[in-house]
Amino acid sequence: MEIKFKIRVEKDGASYASTMKKQDIIKAGKVVNESLQQERPICSASNRVPWGPVNTLKKALCLWGILISMGYVVWLTPSVAAKQPAPENNTVIVGGNSNYPPYEFIDKNGQPAGFNIDLTRAVAKVMGMNVQIRLGTYEERIRALEAGTIDAMGGFSYSDERARLFDFSPPHTMINLAIFGRKDSSPLKSLDGLRGKKILVLAGGRMQGLLQEKGFGENRVFTATYANGLRLLASGEYDYMFMGTLPGIYLIKEYGLSNIVVIKEVDHQRYCFAVRKGNRELLARFSEGLAIVKKTGQYNDIYDKWLGILEPRGVPWAKVIRIGSAVTVLFLVVIFIALLWSRILQKKVAQRTASLALEVKARRRAEDELRSNQEQLVQAGKLAAIGTLVSGVAHEINNPNGLILMNMTMLKEMHEDIMRITDERYQNEGDFEVGRWRYSEVRESLGQMMTETVDASKRVVRIVEDLKNYSRRGDPAVNEFVDLNAVAMAAIRLADTTIRKSTGSFTACYAEDLPKIRGNAQRIEQVVVNLVLNACQALPDRGKGIELTTRYDPDNRTVVITITDEGIGIAPEHLQHITDPFYTTKREQGGTGLGLSVSSTIVKEHKGLLTFSSAEGKGTTVTVSFPIT
Repeated sequence: MEIKFKIRVEKDGASYASTMKKQDIIKAGKVVNESLQQERPICSASNRVPWGPVNTLKKALCLWGILISMGYVVWLTPSVAAKQPAPENNTVIVGGNSNYPPYEFIDKNGQPAGFNIDLTRAVAKVMGMNVQIRLGTYEERIRALEAGTIDAMGGFSYSDERARLFDFSPPHTMINLAIFGRKDSSPLKSLDGLRGKKILVLAGGRMQGLLQEKGFGENRVFTATYANGLRLLASGEYDYMFMGTLPGIYLIKEYGLSNIVVIKEVDHQRYCFAVRKGNRELLARFSEGLAIVKKTGQYNDIYDKWLGILEPRGVPWAKVIRIGSAVTVLFLVVIFIALLWSRILQKKVAQRTASLALEVKARRRAEDELRSNQEQLVQAGKLAAIGTLVSGVAHEINNPNGLILMNMTMLKEMHEDIMRITDERYQNEGDFEVGRWRYSEVRESLGQMMTETVDASKRVVRIVEDLKNYSRRGDPAVNEFVDLNAVAMAAIRLADTTIRKSTGSFTACYAEDLPKIRGNAQRIEQVVVNLVLNACQALPDRGKGIELTTRYDPDNRTVVITITDEGIGIAPEHLQHITDPFYTTKREQGGTGLGLSVSSTIVKEHKGLLTFSSAEGKGTTVTVSFPIT
């Protein structure tokens, strides 16, 4: 006779009705006792005895145990079900990489952690969303998002190829990508140095596609995790690894891979929230939440917690920019007031000129003289206005600049003592890091950097003095012997950044055995810098070039420097006025009309000659000649 019982069992948090046979209930009773660590077999082969009263009693007890076990299962099932959390409705499943610190990873407690995780939870909180974080391998999470088993990715690099499959929010972070190598690896001047090298890259990650796009597909060696790739690189098995800068720095510190360094930063990517293509509603919620988190300051707190501690500390550029912006705004206000005042003077002079013209209409010569006086009065008005207003600006500029000059002078004086200490450590302990650089790389250039900073600060003082000198005639010191070649080289160094941005073809030819002239090297250097910068601004694109040459003119006993550009040229109606104070054709680009005026004044102080030759659309040649004493 087969006995069946009706019971309810639980599976995956839900109750199900079931009909069980006697032997299945026996097994169920055994399982329940296992869960309580009290396994007691209900009937076993070793307990069998011949049939009789005793055997009958044992069978009755065995059947009674079966019934008790069945009741225990029925009683335990709703109790266990009550303890299991019910699945939340409308839960948004967000995926990520389980091994991509500090952005997203599994921490030592087995919980999701990182910048992306905290940012996702902050966005979900302000938008009232329930989110569940699921981390795995990068390839697995991408396939899951594509298949729809997860709803979104908290950190996903944008690309045009991915944009065809997924929708992206505005970027919440920019990820810098770098080539990592060992300390004994050869430095990379460009990506061409990777030819023939084995480059580790994460399988399925965006970086493997970037290497393919840049023509390094055959160089790739795939690794399952970034940590494993860095270990392989540290062991010397491969040449380089391509990955995000901050994750690389994090893992190097985490695993103590002290022989791995950043060789070269080569690219950056936009890091966004991503959803399946067409899920506009969910994307809008993430985008709106991200904007709120940024506005409320939560984003900055999360960024500083995970990423700020890994970024190198250097010059407080934000403070420098704020101070520079304030000074620039103040200077522009002064220039605006000066121009406004000069405009008023022009109107008054025009009115006076009109009244005089009526009186002396028949006398052409007198009218010409009056026009000349008018132009002089306009210029005098400009100089008077700038002389009154620039003194206040000079004070505001000189205060922070004086602090820079004083501090750098003190640092320069302390440099030799500091060098003795650091050299002693270098000799005893070997090379070590100073900031992001190796001590052996910067020890020779530290003194030069300080000297250049002090010289630049002094140059700021001189430029301010030039502005003040517009309203009064000065007697600059022009009594030193000056090597024009050295001055030109220094000017090119100062303008190097602008030159490289403006043209790909810059040449400089210096005459040998050039005689020295008597003058002021810094002021002549200011002239050369102004002329080179003007040449850069005149170029329509980087394909055009600039040429600087120096030579000796024995016939006129002069030393000559010539700067020729292939720019847009100067119109004839502008050419005769380009050295006038405040005259500029670049007012919309922020030009003040002071550069060439100051240069002309300095050349005249040195008894020199400044000439211009230009053709529209073909370029301009500027020639500066100084007499030999």
